Amino acid sequence: MKVILKNIGVFKQAEYELGQLTIICGENNTGKTYATYSLYGFFDFWRYGYIYEINDSSITQLINSGSITISLPDNIGKINEVLDKASKQYSKYLSRVFAAPERNFENSHFQISSGDNEISILDTYSKRWRTTKSEILQITKDSGRNEITASLLIDTNEIDSTSTRINLTTALGQALKEIIFVNSFPNIFIASAERTGAVIFKNDLNFEQSRLIKEIAGSSQINLYEIADRINNSSYALPVKKNLDFIRKVEDVIKTESYIAKFNPELLSDFEDIIGGDYKVGKEGLYYTPKTNKSIKLSMGESSSSVRSLLDIGFYLRHIAEKGDILMIDEPELNLHPCNQRRLAKLFARLINVGVNVFITTHSDYIIKELNTLIMLNATKESEFTKELMRKYSYIESELINSTQVKVYISEIAKVLIDGKSKKSSIQTLVPAEIDSFYGIEARSFDKTILQMNEIQESIVLGR
Repeated sequence: MKVILKNIGVFKQAEYELGQLTIICGENNTGKTYATYSLYGFFDFWRYGYIYEINDSSITQLINSGSITISLPDNIGKINEVLDKASKQYSKYLSRVFAAPERNFENSHFQISSGDNEISILDTYSKRWRTTKSEILQITKDSGRNEITASLLIDTNEIDSTSTRINLTTALGQALKEIIFVNSFPNIFIASAERTGAVIFKNDLNFEQSRLIKEIAGSSQINLYEIADRINNSSYALPVKKNLDFIRKVEDVIKTESYIAKFNPELLSDFEDIIGGDYKVGKEGLYYTPKTNKSIKLSMGESSSSVRSLLDIGFYLRHIAEKGDILMIDEPELNLHPCNQRRLAKLFARLINVGVNVFITTHSDYIIKELNTLIMLNATKESEFTKELMRKYSYIESELINSTQVKVYISEIAKVLIDGKSKKSSIQTLVPAEIDSFYGIEARSFDKTILQMNEIQESIVLGR
């Protein structure tokens, strides 16, 4: 899947492709968050805001005959046309995604496209769609067939033409999105860089929301749009809002069990090693218990910043994660010791090897170098020397990754062609990093600083 950004934040033009592990590096204020949040926002818009277009004649036929079939190949053939329309619609919402003035995004455009080899439709599908009053439509796809069947579940005499047509169009469109784009747009979970604060102020934010609701109920002269805007935390970027909502609902989250918990519980043990304990929800609310003394119950305010920064990731892994998901983390190294940054890199590798895609922005040389170690070990894993090295340093085969699983981009000034012009311009953009099948990622974003520090220290030693 390819993403193109135009006039979004510091990027006049930039593009990147998603891999099983996607990494964006770069100095501060070089657009990493713009690349991340704009992609997350599109996934959210696709799921909840974009309505897949259905021919009006198909709805008429459905109402008149009670049943229709829709060809999937016909719809698959216009995938990028659909994505173009969705991208144009979404581009108008960028200011809301970033909680910024509309004027900052007047000329902005987000574009996403999908290759033919990325499309893999669902083999079977069956779902009943309903309104608040009753079930209205049954949509099914049988195994091996390239069409779906839609059948009315209400009598045609009960149909109110306007509202029912809208409901039927929405239901059919949503079904086609789920069937055709299931692999292109999986569930996405984001942990923003503001996640540490969201944990601490959870109760205060809940109190503020309750207070505002009471303000609505008790006032005769109110600006409903302004109050609703404040309740929905419109001053926060969309990913931050999602983190806040997730933390608020954590008591409900624990009622489910993730794909990881069912089939790869050893990854949860690895995660507990990183945080040095476990998260719990009980009568006391949300708390943390250290491995060294499980009788201790620490509130999030009492816990370390590293425990707070990984909380939503921990609950995602244990209760939400499903195969095919994208786990998106803005600066996963927040508040972590270098030892735990390396452990986190190995956890990411294990996640992509069990089917959970990972997208990160990072300033961590430790994470990049550990990933390079995993690539190098994988390239030589058949040699006895490597096997002995893995035993010595406690590496396991499920942590090893291939260079082809990784996409890395560096946000920096580079010369590129803009909108088909013949002459290149120097702009802030995303430059693909070289990834060698043996040596791994060329992390020049970090290497320049490290080399300079080494040079300074060497000069001090030689010149004293």
